[in-house]
Amino acid sequence: MSMGVFTFYLFAVSIVTGGLLTVTAKNPVHSVLWLILAFLSAAGLFVLVGAEFVAMLLIIVYVGAVAVLFLFVVMMLDIDFAALKAEMARYMPLAGLIGVVLLMQLVLAFGPWTFSEGVDARLGNPIPPLAEAHNTQALGMIIYDQYLLLFQLSGLILLVAMIGAIVLTLRHRADVKRQDVIAQMMRDPKKAMELKDVKPGQGL
Repeated sequence: MSMGVFTFYLFAVSIVTGGLLTVTAKNPVHSVLWLILAFLSAAGLFVLVGAEFVAMLLIIVYVGAVAVLFLFVVMMLDIDFAALKAEMARYMPLAGLIGVVLLMQLVLAFGPWTFSEGVDARLGNPIPPLAEAHNTQALGMIIYDQYLLLFQLSGLILLVAMIGAIVLTLRHRADVKRQDVIAQMMRDPKKAMELKDVKPGQGL
C-alpha cells in the first residue's frame, strides 16, 4: 500500500468516525470537536486530489468560523439538555419513520446506478486542463462562467434561509424596554431638557 492510499484511508476513516461521533456524542462540546475533526479530514482529502484552495476554504470558513461559532454558542448558552432530550424523545418514532423512508429512497436511487460512457476520460482530463490553469483559476472559471446562474441561486437560497431563521427566532417580549429611534429623533429639545435653579445647600 502506497503512502497516498494510506493517507486517503486515514482521512476517510477520520471523516466517518468524526461524523458518527458528532451525532452520537452526549456532550455538545465534544460533538463540535468531532465535527472539527471531520472538517479537517475532508480538507486533507481535498489536498490529496490537488484542490488546495477548496481545502483552505474549508478550514478557514467551516473550522475557523462556523465550528468555532457553534462551540462558543454551545458553551455560553445556558441550555437544559436534559429537558431538550426529553422533548426529542417524543418525536423519535416519527424521526425513525422518516429515516427509514430516506434510507429506502437512497437504496432505490443507488441500486440501478450506472456511470455514463467516457467517465474515466472526463475525470482524468478536468476542464480546463491542470497544465493550462491552476485549480483555483479553473474553479473560478467554472463557477463564474458555466454555473453563474446556479451560483447566484444558491446565494439567494442561503439569504432566504438566513432571513427565515431570524424571523423564526425573533421574539417580542413585553417586559423588555425597547429603543424607539423615531421618537428620539422627533423629540422637542425644549421639552426634553429642563433647567433647575439649585440654591446653595438645596438638594434636587
